[in-house]
Amino acid sequence: MPKNSKVVKRDLDDEVIESVKDLLSNEDSSDDAFKKSELMVEDQEEKDVDVEEGSDAEDERPAWNSKIQYILAQVGFSVGLGNVWRFPYLCQKNGGGAYLVPYLVLLLVIGIPLFFLELAVGQRIRRGSIGVWNYISPKLGGIGFASCVVCFFVALYYNVIIGWSLFYFSQSFQHPLPWDQCPLVKNASHTFVEPECEKSSATTYYWYREALNISSSLSESGGLNWKMTVCLLAAWVMVCLAMIKGIQSSGKIMYFSSLFPYVVLLCFLIRGLLLSGSVDGIRHMFTPKLEIMLEPKVWREAATQVFFALGLGFGGVIAFSSYNKRDNNCHFDAVLVSFINFFTSVLATLVVFAVLGFKANIINEKCVIQNSEKILKLLKAGNLSQDMIPHHINFSSITAEDYNLVYDIIQKVKEEEFDSLGLKSCQIEDELNKAVQGTGLAFIAFTEAMTHFPASPFWSVMFFLMLVNLGLGSMFGTIEGIITPIVDTFKVRKEILTVICCLLAFLIGLIFVQRSGNYFVTMFDDYSATLPLLLVVILENIAITRIYGIDKFMEDLKDMLGFSPSQYYYYMWKYVSPLVLLLLLVASIVQMVLSPPGYNAWIEDMAIEEFHSYPTWGMIVCISLMGLAILPVPIVLMVRHCNLVDDSSGSLAAVSYKRGRIIKEPVNLEGDNTSLIHGKSPSEVPSPNFGKNIYRKQTGSPTLDTAPNGRYGIGYLMADMPDMPESDL
Repeated sequence: MPKNSKVVKRDLDDEVIESVKDLLSNEDSSDDAFKKSELMVEDQEEKDVDVEEGSDAEDERPAWNSKIQYILAQVGFSVGLGNVWRFPYLCQKNGGGAYLVPYLVLLLVIGIPLFFLELAVGQRIRRGSIGVWNYISPKLGGIGFASCVVCFFVALYYNVIIGWSLFYFSQSFQHPLPWDQCPLVKNASHTFVEPECEKSSATTYYWYREALNISSSLSESGGLNWKMTVCLLAAWVMVCLAMIKGIQSSGKIMYFSSLFPYVVLLCFLIRGLLLSGSVDGIRHMFTPKLEIMLEPKVWREAATQVFFALGLGFGGVIAFSSYNKRDNNCHFDAVLVSFINFFTSVLATLVVFAVLGFKANIINEKCVIQNSEKILKLLKAGNLSQDMIPHHINFSSITAEDYNLVYDIIQKVKEEEFDSLGLKSCQIEDELNKAVQGTGLAFIAFTEAMTHFPASPFWSVMFFLMLVNLGLGSMFGTIEGIITPIVDTFKVRKEILTVICCLLAFLIGLIFVQRSGNYFVTMFDDYSATLPLLLVVILENIAITRIYGIDKFMEDLKDMLGFSPSQYYYYMWKYVSPLVLLLLLVASIVQMVLSPPGYNAWIEDMAIEEFHSYPTWGMIVCISLMGLAILPVPIVLMVRHCNLVDDSSGSLAAVSYKRGRIIKEPVNLEGDNTSLIHGKSPSEVPSPNFGKNIYRKQTGSPTLDTAPNGRYGIGYLMADMPDMPESDL
């Protein structure tokens, strides 16, 4: 306790009703430090007050207009493009319906507990990620900075995907759709189909050549793609305008950006179920392959998907939660948002495979027609005998079942020379087993399926508008994970910081709209977030359970929620979740080491994708991305450990919260040459400014609250209230 602060030793058991002037006159005249400190009084019956570290006035922190707005913001952030184009792929690849079992188990083991943890610390401390983890342990303050860096890296390329969606959205207002047919090329003598398109497909050609105009390698820049540059600029302008006023502006947009995707998904599901072949796709999707479920790779990929689906470690969850009232039931929010996210993934999977089942049915019908014509030619040429064809078969209107019957007969009779006949097995399952994800699903496979829809431009507009909204919802949370911590820590104007951040991100993002930009998107997606975020969340868990104290944290939750959370969370946070996260980190590192670092390049002449290894400079960039993202953690740890930063200003001090009246104390009152509040010398400190008289009844002696690291930060003297137990948060 500071030795000159005698006010904290005073016996206040008697009822005191006096003015501030009288109160100060009763103090010992040598207590100069107290006289030069500020007394801040606020009626807590109406609202809670946060006091910014080092501020001269109360911080009126913005708040959500309603609980619905907040839930929609969290849902919009967690439900993103990965729910539409990543989860269905993993479900198909890892055992169909059986994949849901490990996913649900891991959602309960690491998903909901860690999501609840981030919601709780954000809501309790009411700061962004930098302020939260600096409060928990200043030596681990780098966790918040690392989250900001990862958010920035992800925002750089994530908004490029929104730009791609905007381009396709703008091209959807025409009939037929521009990717419906291969373009024709005219020369002096004749007209022919574009060779690159003929070798692939109309939608594949449009994606790689018309939209991206992609180069053949990462090293071949090819200059800027002006169409995508304009779309990227439009995407950043949208994000900037939505975020410039913080949650006051973005919160209103959430009503549309978070709800519209569900309207579109339901429309697509209803329309898809009315299409032929959709049931085959859904049946294929949810047919469980139980033997695959036991493979370690399935559990690793399920854990990774749970981890990223909820946005853990990004800081967006903490930032959104920091605008809540402290008595909000964040446990209910954590469970609700987690299961909304899960059911959204299942809904998106139903839609995707209903549409892909329809697409597979069309491709299968073409396969049957083409191979039936081959059989007729072989019959006419005498290579096949008419006797082997069943009498009920009519090749002019043959069904898939009849074709497969004929195919099996020919294969048995002509076993030795069957391969030379050039016949193909036309099975819907073969087409559905061609797993696609990411941009390949959204911009090629799904886009091709929509060309066969009646009124295809309408469905294309709806689909890409849905992708834009899904992307924007996630971008709002990602940018909030950058802006809120910096504003809280460095006290800059949110509007100016938002504009600067978006402008800087757009300029750096120009590397993604080169002709080779798609390869950089792959690089950033693979290396900028996965390992750094795992380390961030592991450190978050350690900071709460080992450094701050899990028992203390559970008491804070009881104080905040009004009830004690289940002991389930106690054991998850202390034992199970850290162990699972460490196993996931090790598995991810092993997977990264075993998988050759590279990318799939589009070869124009052959119209196929070909795997290329990263050049030396590309490997340096990959390693640098991971290193830069996690670098703030050891830097801050070293700075704190070696006391390289003077904390006397209180800019990085901790804050204690408790309902009651607040007296702001100096940071360091040791010795005669004290450094008073805000780091000013005695001559620089203004006279105490008291807003009103104090009329209060003291029931106990106030005590100086210390920061968890044992140092005196900007302390606060709180009125002791029996109904509000002391909390370190």
